[in-house]
Amino acid sequence: MAGLELLSDQGYRVDGRRAGELRKIQARMGVFAQADGSAYIEQGNTKALAVVYGPHEIRGSRARALPDRALVNCQYSSATFSTGERKRRPHGDRKSCEMGLQLRQTFEAAILTQLHPRSQIDIYVQVLQADGGTYAACVNAATLAVLDAGIPMRDFVCACSAGFVDGTALADLSHVEEAAGGPQLALALLPASGQIALLEMDARLHEDHLEQVLEAAARASRDVHTVLDRVVRQHVQEASVLLGD
Repeated sequence: MAGLELLSDQGYRVDGRRAGELRKIQARMGVFAQADGSAYIEQGNTKALAVVYGPHEIRGSRARALPDRALVNCQYSSATFSTGERKRRPHGDRKSCEMGLQLRQTFEAAILTQLHPRSQIDIYVQVLQADGGTYAACVNAATLAVLDAGIPMRDFVCACSAGFVDGTALADLSHVEEAAGGPQLALALLPASGQIALLEMDARLHEDHLEQVLEAAARASRDVHTVLDRVVRQHVQEASVLLGD
């Protein structure tokens, strides 16, 4: 990555975006009729698919059932062709387990699990193409899928990454920007309340710059919310037309 200018003197990034500008987001809900909820999202060249089943009875040992809330189960996988490595990842490898845990923590903070005690909600996310911001794309796809399943949530969960280059905070990092190795963080936000569902940071960042990078991620997450809200409204409108309402 040596010699690659991530931010020009005019304030443009490698792909022509401004520092706080999102990549183009396209999304669809209800892509699988067999699932209770499903969604597909593209954030730039990163593409993710999410399906949701539940709430349903606990599968396996009944001892796993929680008496006061639903059990949230999240599983993450990436397609063999999702990156240029063409590396086959075994199911349950360390990266997949870590991502699944992060997704579970994120959605436990957003889903009103107390409304469905002794039940289970399954969220499965697969990355079809990885080009930066993988966690954020997974969260945003899963949010749409949970909403499509009709599962009550406190709020949307909207996620975005951010980094710090040449004294400037960059929002929604691409693979090229992530691979440069600078400090970066991933934020999952409940936009209405401003509550943080999950915050993860890679590499060290001086505390003087943390607030700037965090604010860039939060602002970008609110921009994501605007897009997702429009997708949900459009989906509801299309469903109403099909039902003849």
